[in-house]
Amino acid sequence: MKDADLTEPDGRIVLVRHGETEWSRTGRHTGLTDIPLTETGAYKAELAGTLLATRRYDLVLTSPLQRAVETAARAGYPRAQPEPRLVEWDYGAYEGKTTPEIIEQVGHPWTIWQAGAPAGATPGESIAEVTARAASLLDELRPRVRAGEQILLFSHSHFLRALAGTWLGLTADGGRYFVLGTSAVSELGFEHGSEVITQWNHVRGR
Repeated sequence: MKDADLTEPDGRIVLVRHGETEWSRTGRHTGLTDIPLTETGAYKAELAGTLLATRRYDLVLTSPLQRAVETAARAGYPRAQPEPRLVEWDYGAYEGKTTPEIIEQVGHPWTIWQAGAPAGATPGESIAEVTARAASLLDELRPRVRAGEQILLFSHSHFLRALAGTWLGLTADGGRYFVLGTSAVSELGFEHGSEVITQWNHVRGR
C-alpha cells in the first residue's frame, strides 16, 4: 500500500447559511422569494466572515438569491460564483407560511422532511427532487474535495441540511437531524475515507 493511500483527504466543503431576513426571523418558509437581509443579518454575515478568513478557498459558490449573495459579499466573498443548485427548497404552496399555519391547513402534523412541498405559485419540491439536486452538486464537488481542495458554499437552511444528509448517505430527509442557525458555518469532510461532518452550526459569539 502506498503512503498516499493512507493519507486522509484534507479537503473540506464549508457551508454558510445566509444571515437573518425578516421571514427567517418570524419563522416563515422562505424558498424562492427573493428578500434581503435585515440589519442584524448583515452584521452577523460579517461576523461569519471572520470564521472563514483563516483559509484559502479553491472554489466559492453561492445561491443566486440575494440573501445568500449579500451574505457572501459581507463575509468577504463578493466574487462568489452563482450556482442555481444552491437555492433553497422550493416550498410551493407553503411559501411564506409558518409551520403552525401549514399544519392547520393540512390538518395533521407536518414537516418538510416528511412530505416535501406541493405546487403553488412555484412547482414545489419533493424529498427525492431535493436529494437529486444535492447529489448532482456533490457528485461534482466530491472528487475535488478528495483531492484536497477547500470549497465554500453560501446557501439556505433546509437545502444545506439536505446537502449534509445527502453527503452522509442519508438522502435529503437526513437533514431533519441537524439544526442550522442563520449565519452559521459548518463543515463537511472525511474520516478514514468516509464522508463525515467535521463541524456544525458554528456562529461567532455563541
